[in-house]
Amino acid sequence: MIRFRPHHFLCALGFQGKGYSDRFTANMAEIVDRLRAPGGGDLVLHVTHQADAICAPCPHKRGAGCAKDAKITALDRRHARALGLADGDCLTWDDAQERIRAHVAPGQLQTLCAGCAWLELGLCESALAHLHRLSA
Repeated sequence: MIRFRPHHFLCALGFQGKGYSDRFTANMAEIVDRLRAPGGGDLVLHVTHQADAICAPCPHKRGAGCAKDAKITALDRRHARALGLADGDCLTWDDAQERIRAHVAPGQLQTLCAGCAWLELGLCESALAHLHRLSA
């Protein structure tokens, strides 16, 4: 089981090897590689509104929180609402991708991810569009 903040579901979908630091990027790559590997869709993700597996080496992590707490909490709330996630929920990566596909249309990330430094790179939007094409 992997602990995931609500906004990290879309971050994992769009991850392309960029991050806040070398340690953060290596950790995120390891997690995302597990999700994308054969059988990765069966991995269980445990929803948390505190620091998770991705946050572990983040330079902004402060205990179970974040130095950018107001921004991160807002991101988590918007993502949890959009994906129908509650603190403590458990779902597989396949189920998470299905929720993303069902509830987040291409173009919605400008609002859903407002304030995210990575939004302007377009990686998540591209991954979201790809996810929707797979189901077409």
